[in-house]
Amino acid sequence: MAKTMRISYFGHDSSDAAIRKRVHIFKACGCDVRGFMNKRSGTGDLEWRNVELGETHDGAYFDRIWSVFRGAFRAAKHKQTLAESDLIVARNLDMLATAFLTKRLTGLATPVVYECLDVHRLLCREDVVGWALRKFEGAFLKRSRGVMVSSPAFVEHHFERHHKGNYQAFLVENRLSADFARSVTRPTKQAGPDTEGPLRLGWVGILRCQRTLDMLVRAAQEFGDAIEIRAHGKPDLLSVPAFHERIEPVDNITFFGAYKAPEDLPDIYGQLDLIWSGDYMEAGLNSKWLLPNRLYEGGYFGVPSIAPADSQTGTWVRENLSGFTVSEPVESTLIEQLRTLIERRDEIRARQDALRQLPDDVFVEPEDFMAGLLDQFLNAKTSSPAAPIALRHPDRA
Repeated sequence: MAKTMRISYFGHDSSDAAIRKRVHIFKACGCDVRGFMNKRSGTGDLEWRNVELGETHDGAYFDRIWSVFRGAFRAAKHKQTLAESDLIVARNLDMLATAFLTKRLTGLATPVVYECLDVHRLLCREDVVGWALRKFEGAFLKRSRGVMVSSPAFVEHHFERHHKGNYQAFLVENRLSADFARSVTRPTKQAGPDTEGPLRLGWVGILRCQRTLDMLVRAAQEFGDAIEIRAHGKPDLLSVPAFHERIEPVDNITFFGAYKAPEDLPDIYGQLDLIWSGDYMEAGLNSKWLLPNRLYEGGYFGVPSIAPADSQTGTWVRENLSGFTVSEPVESTLIEQLRTLIERRDEIRARQDALRQLPDDVFVEPEDFMAGLLDQFLNAKTSSPAAPIALRHPDRA
């Protein structure tokens, strides 16, 4: 990156850990970042300069429509900052719409990049709502410099199906930052699971899956003192409204609450033998396609994953020999797998050894990766390719 790149980052929630992580990565490669972001309850002090676009709420989809217009008019008041920006990055479809409406209001020609790290279920609907949202998304894609995706399955199942030939995709996995890896050394040795104590299974991240909660409660009740389930993160009470009521009477499930990433990750994963990496919130769609943060976090710290066999996460686990997969009906096969692993801890040690043999860049984004990607976006001669371009790592193109 020849000069300091200025990025205006349009984000859906300034308190979101993934937003914070992306800003840190941008800043680590020398970018000057200005946020244009909505906020939700609980937002604290931010570590970057930010223009607040308004407050939004989980699940309030009609309010999101209004927030696009409100956000664009508020952002447009900062035309000079936007004019000085080399690039606008917009996370999720509503912020992409906000960014393009802001450009229309200000008359600016600043190039836009779409960051799509989840494909929302509304975009997958086979009705007029889904059709209309995909039309909007397609119109914005044609005018964008590219789209960053965190899983190749998003391209295969969504972008190629609905927007073939109108976008350029780059794979930006949910890997840990190089800055974090420099400060927290990857473990080279691990004692392995205690053969006498309980097997420690983690559920880490946004705790949003009712089916997962039900399965983990069943596993805790099935194995008693032989297993300890440790939940770290923020429960999505719209998706799992009885989260606290379900786990409170179960003595071998411990809820530790929200955590700060990446600062708290060493302590979290240092207390785990296995990590559950499945998700069924958007079953058959985004949940089946995504590659979650905990896959890379756990792998970095030598903690094998258990994942659904018919998901992109399961494919990743098999290809990297980094854990275990369970087939449907998962309610039964997960119990069977855990019973085997409780009795045979050596199988966990074998997966831990396999994880330690994998190169760092499986789990950690290389230091020059994002800088190279941003240069490609900035130097692109056209917003959209004349023909479909295959998904690729920018540093391997």
